[in-house]
Amino acid sequence: MAHMDLDKYRPYIIIGFIVLFTLLPLWTRGFIPAADMVTPEGVNLLGIDPWYNLRQVEQVVANFPGYAWFDAMTLYPSGDVIYWGPLFIQIISALCILAGAATRPEILVVASWVPPLMGAAMVPVTYLLARKIADWKTGLIAAGLIAVVGGNYAYRSLFGFVDHHIAETLFSTIFVLAYVAALLAARNSPLSKKNLENLKIPAITAALAGIAYLLGYFNMPTMILFALIVAAFTLIQFILDFFQNQSSDYLVLVNVVAFGVVMVGTAAFGFPHPGLDLSRYTVGHIITSAGLIAGTLVLYGLSVFLKERPKYYFPAALAGIAALAVAVLFVALPDVYNLLISNLFAFFGEAPVTTTVEEARAWSYGAAWATFHWSLILAAGGVAALLWWNREKVNPAHVFVLIWTAIILASTTAHVRYEYYLAANIALLSGVFVGAVLNAGWKDVTRLLRPGSGGDSSDPGSDEKKGEPEKKGKKGGRAPATRKPKVPARDQPDYLKVGAVVAVVAVTLLFAGNSFAMNLAAGTTAKYSGINSQWMEALTWMGANTPDPGVDYYAIYDKDTFTYPEGSYGVMSWWDYGHWITFVSKRIPTNNPFQHGVSGPNGSATYFVSTSEEEANRILDNTGTRYVVTDIQLDTGKFHAPVTWADPEGGKERFIPSFLLPASPGSTSYQSVPFQSQQYYLTMVSRLHNFDGSMTDPTSKVLYVEYRDPGAVNASLPVITRAEEMNATAAAAAVEAYNKNAPAGSHATLLNMYHQFQPDSILHPVERVPALRHYRLVHETPQNYFNVGANGPNLKNVKIFEYVPGAHIKGDGIIEVPVTTNTGRAFTYRQESVNGEFVVPYATSGWSGEVKTTGLYRIVGTGQTFDVTEEDIRQGRTIN
Repeated sequence: MAHMDLDKYRPYIIIGFIVLFTLLPLWTRGFIPAADMVTPEGVNLLGIDPWYNLRQVEQVVANFPGYAWFDAMTLYPSGDVIYWGPLFIQIISALCILAGAATRPEILVVASWVPPLMGAAMVPVTYLLARKIADWKTGLIAAGLIAVVGGNYAYRSLFGFVDHHIAETLFSTIFVLAYVAALLAARNSPLSKKNLENLKIPAITAALAGIAYLLGYFNMPTMILFALIVAAFTLIQFILDFFQNQSSDYLVLVNVVAFGVVMVGTAAFGFPHPGLDLSRYTVGHIITSAGLIAGTLVLYGLSVFLKERPKYYFPAALAGIAALAVAVLFVALPDVYNLLISNLFAFFGEAPVTTTVEEARAWSYGAAWATFHWSLILAAGGVAALLWWNREKVNPAHVFVLIWTAIILASTTAHVRYEYYLAANIALLSGVFVGAVLNAGWKDVTRLLRPGSGGDSSDPGSDEKKGEPEKKGKKGGRAPATRKPKVPARDQPDYLKVGAVVAVVAVTLLFAGNSFAMNLAAGTTAKYSGINSQWMEALTWMGANTPDPGVDYYAIYDKDTFTYPEGSYGVMSWWDYGHWITFVSKRIPTNNPFQHGVSGPNGSATYFVSTSEEEANRILDNTGTRYVVTDIQLDTGKFHAPVTWADPEGGKERFIPSFLLPASPGSTSYQSVPFQSQQYYLTMVSRLHNFDGSMTDPTSKVLYVEYRDPGAVNASLPVITRAEEMNATAAAAAVEAYNKNAPAGSHATLLNMYHQFQPDSILHPVERVPALRHYRLVHETPQNYFNVGANGPNLKNVKIFEYVPGAHIKGDGIIEVPVTTNTGRAFTYRQESVNGEFVVPYATSGWSGEVKTTGLYRIVGTGQTFDVTEEDIRQGRTIN
């Protein structure tokens, strides 16, 4: 009777657990971070890209439902093309309009709730998918696991991480659910005129799969990855069906209907971008869908034609056709070849510059374990369970899940960002394994706990519907235990099965507990992941105190007709900060986090690592830049990024060379140690941020170093043979003297300690650093990077410089002027004449800015002084 009561109320119990599991991520990723992050100013969004998505939301709210495929508020002076879809942005914008959110703080709050809501929606979707793959128990387990999975998946569904990543995972998983449902509905409905009535449900389900695909596609064109998954699955399933004498007409029905819907929806959506690039919205997506349908029909025709032939004919024919098709495409249709083949290899490849983009880096074993830890073992068990269930008769839904997982795993291995896709696979496969173990051992557990019960009244699988995977002989099923115990089965449990259940449950709880703790930690510390206070202060100042660039922040412009108004200008900074500049300051960056405007002769990377002011000025002139923003991170921890983008092969060795040193005095083992060379101090980022553009001489001792080339000592790096701290002048003379008569393969140079070992070394060049003649500091943030007392170094975290023509003063020697910044920091701007002339960037009168000179220009040792007006600076006048 108790069992019947449980059976009667099971649907309500399942719904209760689903609701509970749905509320769990909404609490950990929504309510907990929201409690700390919502302020009267709105929300300090997490990361970088969410700020640009909010810029788009504000734009769409003002023009609903219009969507801008071109944005004039980034990538000056060309503007940038938007390559992702409108769906995520329009969902948020519609919610803002429905909620009456009109101000920036209100829009920020409404938008910040969408990611955790989508993360919560993954729970019922995962339940339904696991239910289709196995049974309701597996569904509940998988739903519980997706509610607590951590890592990139959890972070990208946090309150405040307003980006389309969680939408990608949600819509793609809905597609998988619909596609699997279509496969299961169609596999027992062969194509025939007599069977048309029975094809309604499979056809409708396949159409829903096509609609689900379109939802993902309207969100991001990377949904094309799932077309690749379907293509790979279709090929493998055709081969499996052929070898098992199984008709594959259900694949024809599902693929033709699903991707026929995709083609119609894609064509109706239009092609905002030219060419055949699958990473954008081009006609290439139509070609791909048509190719998938055509490929399915070819496979079907070939399987029918070779039905009575030896089995090896089919894969051999496929290999021949594939090779011929690739050759024909390569020769006759190179554009299509690049679309289908080259793009595939490029997707799974890695360029040197991707190491500077966190989400584009390759996945490591350490990162995999840190995110998924014990669930990796459970998921591997899930793979094994699916393979075991299909050892006799293949279930296409299981094969699809395996192919889906393999390709998403390969994608994640190539680019760590796809870890948030993989979370769905991990939860699903872990649920499959845990459910399989429970089904196999639950009766024995109940026999152990309740001797004499036989487990009948507590067996969670005893009331499964006919056709569920755990039934004997069904697809994906398992055979019941056939062991003949020495005592009646009702009295003697199988302790091996009991141990397996205990172990798997323990590992599952360990994974769930650790992941839940990670989610709690992520939720409570999310408030620290937004724009730091120094950047916010600097960008707020920029928005209020620099000229309006003349572009309507909310307007939607057409790329083909838009031109920038006279007086508009760009802001140079590192690409990490481009979206912040657009959103907070409403100014136009010359490069952005799409990594546009970074590389090339006019890129920000070339600018910041340039050691020539003339070359740097040319870049600003070419890009119409008026302001340059630097920060301490670009100057130190992120310095490797512009170096790598500017010279992917050479890297940072030119600026931060590494040498081999003995691990300890007298040791025969060596360790690699980085140093700072004079080239580092000559870069634009160092001259601006460390020295305020002023001429700077060595003010402390430097390292005199003698070393041997790698080839001379058969080593991977130069080997230091002598290192001595010396007075800068004496050290420079020693270098010159040694190099005149140095043995072959030996050299001497001047170095400084790397900033990680001696932080203030960035302020002490090893040789003179010339002044910058066209840059003046106009604002700096209040916080001192070194956090020391009044007598220590005072280097601010963020600085804003204005690029100006400068006034000309005839004269020789060194000219200087005292300057006081907006924070009260005082320094002396100094410059050495070039060809009998100075070009000075600071005005001594007529300037109303915060950073002011406190005296006249003075040529040292001459008594000559000069008053330079702001008009002189702007017009580039000659004073004397």
